[in-house]
Amino acid sequence: MLTDVVSLDDVVDLLHRVVAAQAAEHKVHSMDGVACRPFSYRQPGESKKTASSILAENQGAKTESKPTMENRDERTRKCFGSAKYAPLWWIASALVVAPGVAFAQTDEIQVYDAAIAETGKFNLMLHNNFTPDGRKTPAFPGGVESDRALVGVAEWAYGVTDWFEQGLYLPLYSFSQNDGATLNGFKVRELFVKPHAEDSKFFYGVNFEFSVNQKQWDLRRFTSEVRPIIGWHLHPVDIIVNPIVDTSYTGGLKSLDFAPAERVAYNFSKGWAAAVEEYADYGPLRQIYSAHQQSHQIWAVMDHVSKVVNIEAGVGFGLTGSSDKVTLKLMVSRDLN
Repeated sequence: MLTDVVSLDDVVDLLHRVVAAQAAEHKVHSMDGVACRPFSYRQPGESKKTASSILAENQGAKTESKPTMENRDERTRKCFGSAKYAPLWWIASALVVAPGVAFAQTDEIQVYDAAIAETGKFNLMLHNNFTPDGRKTPAFPGGVESDRALVGVAEWAYGVTDWFEQGLYLPLYSFSQNDGATLNGFKVRELFVKPHAEDSKFFYGVNFEFSVNQKQWDLRRFTSEVRPIIGWHLHPVDIIVNPIVDTSYTGGLKSLDFAPAERVAYNFSKGWAAAVEEYADYGPLRQIYSAHQQSHQIWAVMDHVSKVVNIEAGVGFGLTGSSDKVTLKLMVSRDLN
């Protein structure tokens, strides 16, 4: 399959070669009158290659000889000027983008434990995540590059009842190597939980999150998250699971992205706890990614609760090539009234 090509550069190269072969077969001209002639991919003694033969070849070995990126990009730009070949542009865009969509930058690295603000209370939590050693390539063209990026958001919450908390994430911001300082959108959430979950042995809840994204943050303007919450307070150990699914409102239920999070914590006292957390992204339900394409991070976390401020800090380590190698997080929160 075309989507089995391992690297992004291989996919881009394949697309350029297919377009070149199609242009040679049909003598396509661009709208500005420049002929779309094929690139020189043939080795001495090789026969002419068609688009179908190129696709077949890429199922096996990779071609060693490639044109320069500058010439290749200029020629393809002119060829795509043809209305007849406009659909190839959309196919190319989808194939290039698809492998990285699931692993875009995130503003919130947290396992939900069903604790919410008291009824009538406003709470503010500041999330800040820094990636000293991350992926060098954005998840999609023009996206925020995670390597050495600072990403954060202010999370405003209000306790509506003892089982419902309304939340707003604003502003959502980042400072990255490729995009500099950017505002990336906002989110609205509705969190429903078992009343007084912190006092229960078994607790549960569900969070619904609705995002409005800027173009550098996500390819889709509107996305959402559904986060079930299941957990046990076993004193002094807490076990919490968030089997999260994300959606970009395309492709139906099978296109939901499965990105679970888990936490096992040990409470030294009411004010101090240490935890191990795991955050993963397995990809869309219709076709779970292979192990090396999945994102997995294991985290060491410390929590401190006081009357003045609550703090959670941690360091995460990537376990796969599709994960950021090292990420730091700091969450600071307190009630405002």
